[in-house]
Formats: sequence, C-alpha cells, structure tokens
Amino acid sequence: MAITAAQINELRKTTGAGMLDCKKALEEVGGNMEQAVDYLRKKGLAAASKKAGRAATEGMVATALSADGKKGVLVEINSETDFVAKNDKFQDFVKQVADHVLQKDPANMDALLAQAFAGDAAKTVQTLLTEAIAVIGENMQIRRFASFRVAGNGMVGSYIHAGGKIGVLVEAACEGATDERLAACLRDVAMHVAAASPSYLQRSEVPSDVLDREKEIYRDKARQTGKPDNIIEKIIEGQVNKFYGDICLVEQAFVKDPDKSVQKYLDETGKALGGAITLKRFTKFVLGEGLEKKESDFAAEVAAAAGL
Repeated sequence: MAITAAQINELRKTTGAGMLDCKKALEEVGGNMEQAVDYLRKKGLAAASKKAGRAATEGMVATALSADGKKGVLVEINSETDFVAKNDKFQDFVKQVADHVLQKDPANMDALLAQAFAGDAAKTVQTLLTEAIAVIGENMQIRRFASFRVAGNGMVGSYIHAGGKIGVLVEAACEGATDERLAACLRDVAMHVAAASPSYLQRSEVPSDVLDREKEIYRDKARQTGKPDNIIEKIIEGQVNKFYGDICLVEQAFVKDPDKSVQKYLDETGKALGGAITLKRFTKFVLGEGLEKKESDFAAEVAAAAGL
C-alpha cells in the first residue's frame, strides 16, 4: 500500500524518529501505526520520543575548518544539561555533525537533517541524532549552523571560547600570502569578536535608522547644555565617530593591543604578508542565546525521584 505523508508525520510525532525511518517502518508493516511504533522501538529508533519535550538549552558550539582554510563552519547543538555537554559521546556527536556540515554543505536545517550522514550513508543526520539521544539519554537539538567559503584568495578563521560557550567565524580576502600567519591573524580577530561583540563589520553596514536614532539622542543631550547649533553638530560628529568605534569591528580597539584598532592590526599583518587583508564577514554564536532556560528545583527533583 502507498504510505502517505500524513502517516509519516503522525509516526514521527509519536516516536521522535527520523522521517525516512518512519517511512521505512510503515512500509515494512503495511501502514499499521502500532506495528510501526513497535518496529522503530525494536530498532532503537523510538527511544528518543519520551525525551523530545524536554528543554534543551545547554550544549556546545563547535567549529570545523577545511585543511586549506578556505572553508569553515560553526554549529550549535543543545542538550538538557551542562553535565551531558561535557560528556565525550556528546562532544564526539557535535564534532561529527560539524564535519558533516563542512563536507556536505546543507542549504538549511531541514536539508541537513534529511541528508545521508557523511560518516555512514546508510543513515540520515536525523537518524544519527535520534540514535545519539537514545544512547546519551537526554533530549538534544541541532539548533543552527553557519558556513563560510572563500571564493578567491583568502581564508576563514575561527575561535571557540570556554569549551564551546561562544563560537566565532570570520572570513577575509588577502592580496598577499595565505599561510599560517594569516590563519593566526584571523583567529585573533575571531577571538576579538568573541570578547568585544561588534554589531557590524564596518560603517557602511550600520542601518540609517540606527544612526539617526543615535544622532537624535546626542542632539537632545547637547541642547540641554544650551550650546549653539553649530557647536552641537560638531559634538554630534565626534559622538558618532565614537559610536562607530564601539559597534564596528574594524574600528574597535583590538583586545590584544588596545592602542591599535582591528583595522590597524590587519594592516600591519597584511604588510608582513605582502598584500592587504580585507575582512568580508563574521558571525558569532552564543550557546543558548534566545532560548528560555527552564528553572528547576534540584532538591525537589531528587525527592521526587526517590518517591519522597
């Protein structure tokens, strides 16, 4: 009999198993839902279903770079507890997913989960995730990923802070040598991004409404001092330059040497490499950012588990 998308979706919701695994299970048992659930349980693919509703807000951010430095990826995978995030099996799973994204270039999260796993084409990434949940014993979620690829001469750099709490990717073009010196430079810039949290790469990226709002705030403050308009505009110009220095990566004071800007550091390194270094983009993942963490009473949980 033909298996419908609605049947597959229902089984997926019931068991937490991957879409392709659900389709295969239904085909094996002629579309019988209960038998399909049993089939998946016997295969160990439905063990994650009871865990699927738990909040996964801990975990790890990880990166993977190609050997030539031309491509890099950043992934965030969440677990329920920090304890599991430190588990070798969880960390190995995160590395496997990061390596897969680096090799297979999924277009989005749905595509990633449906792809045949790079390490074992007999299973999908969704199946790999479901199996990992069953083995590790906590709900887990592949939350997001980013992928940078250099088109011409240049490299991608990365930095992971605090064992996976923060991750950064940066991409740069370079007119000079692209060797370990450029790799070290970009790692320094990525570390700077982790510490200084720039909002934009350069002035041209700052939206006009953001800039206008800042100018109006500076203007109102200056008017309260009673200064004439021509002086106020000069004050605003100075304040705007300081604002750019706070939020634009290339204008920020470099964390490893606050006496120079990030751009100055790039210029100095580019001179040593024989050509200018131009930052193209960056991204930063903060573990659990935007997720609502569930507050728990540990003592109450222990008492409940003990039947008290």
